Amino acid sequence: MFGGLCYTIRGNMAVGISKDELMVRMAPADTDKALAEPHVRPMDFTGKPMRGFVFVKPEGVRTAKMLQRWVGEGVAYASSLPPKKPKPRKPRKLSGA
Repeated sequence: MFGGLCYTIRGNMAVGISKDELMVRMAPADTDKALAEPHVRPMDFTGKPMRGFVFVKPEGVRTAKMLQRWVGEGVAYASSLPPKKPKPRKPRKLSGA
């Protein structure tokens, strides 16, 4: 969906990587506060920013402490959400059959 690597908790996105930026999911009410911080920008794939998601540039996760803070934010929010139900898998066709 995002074209990158994504980590989930019970099916809910917590954090991910897209190109060289960290994607962080958070409570939508916390988005504006996060955007006021250096190296943070709105997560925008379609021309409209997504509330509750931000990108953090590499400069914002230079140290283990900085990375841990953002990952903790994503994990805390994703952990607060109800588990997603797994989608049924479609049977695969065997090639040559």
